[in-house]
Amino acid sequence: MMTNHSNKILLEGFTFPISGLHINNRIVMAPMTTYSGNEDGSVSEEEIAYYRHRNQSAGLLISACAYVIPQGKAFHGQIGAHSDEMIPSLKRIANSLKENGEKAILQIHHGGRMSSKEELADGQCVSASAIASEREGAQQPRAMSLQEIQDTIDAYGQATRRAQKAGFDGVEIHGANTYLIQQFFSPHSNRRTDKWGGSLLKRMRFPLAVVDSVIQAAEKDLKHPFLIGYRISPEELENPGISINDTLALTEKLSEKKLDYLHISTMNFWDPSLRDSNDKEPRAVLIARKVGKKIPIIAVGGIKTAELAKSVLESGIPLIALGRPLLVDPHWLDKIKNGKEKEIKLEMGLEDQSKLVLPSPMWTILCNRAGWIPFKK
Repeated sequence: MMTNHSNKILLEGFTFPISGLHINNRIVMAPMTTYSGNEDGSVSEEEIAYYRHRNQSAGLLISACAYVIPQGKAFHGQIGAHSDEMIPSLKRIANSLKENGEKAILQIHHGGRMSSKEELADGQCVSASAIASEREGAQQPRAMSLQEIQDTIDAYGQATRRAQKAGFDGVEIHGANTYLIQQFFSPHSNRRTDKWGGSLLKRMRFPLAVVDSVIQAAEKDLKHPFLIGYRISPEELENPGISINDTLALTEKLSEKKLDYLHISTMNFWDPSLRDSNDKEPRAVLIARKVGKKIPIIAVGGIKTAELAKSVLESGIPLIALGRPLLVDPHWLDKIKNGKEKEIKLEMGLEDQSKLVLPSPMWTILCNRAGWIPFKK
């Protein structure tokens, strides 16, 4: 091994303070939607091959999001963690990710108003309140009943229990990217007047209740270190929408829970505020300054090269998630280890699906999103 000495910071091990789980380096495989599960929510052979091809690409490997309850299924081909019948499928994912000694995390999720009506039994999506997204073509959701809220909170705990039984090393609560948990926290989508909405503190209630449900489920049958993380989007463009001050208040509350990390979901780590043109600091840096001494931060977005990754770590953030870079080059980390960082691929060609072991449904989406990954012509 001929590691470039300056890159050693990327290869240092890290131990999460709450669970005690140890990983071999500072790189995390970000959760990436594959659209490749079977109709019943079980994993497909193509998806298993995709995970197996990337199971040495990071010290911590996060799966695509799995819905916790049938009403939360967001898109075609999503994997499920909604019933005990899914445990064998989840076990296959965990085994494929862990077979080379790295740690596997199941991301757990509910689509809320972002769910596709074609994927729901009654064709009706639910949210914190009956407010549609401002995205083009968004459907009108139905406000969740009090019983549905409690059932969903419980479902996150049950999905956590299934992840443990399947052999995962932890779960990541998907509280980002405009899905249900964010919808409860957002003043745009949550116009409730009961205890689940209204003031900032009331809008925090659902995310914090989900966290408590997951922690309680994990601790009930804890035999090995089990990591619990939380993914968050720091701002919203909508008005009213989530501000960075809202997020700093929520992250302060989250840092008081038995969580192992906060994963700050941004398209580009270095981008400034979406809402305030005078605020130029990266969102993850602001959050790390506020709570980073109490809870580790994972940064993501636009971090393609070893030099960029080092610059993030040197800003005081301890962990880096890579999404698209590990689609384009599953050997990104190996090349760092072997001093071949100049050989890291930054783009893929239209002929590369088989070589990169990308499932066909995922590949179709990538090709349709021309420009999302730079394709060679």
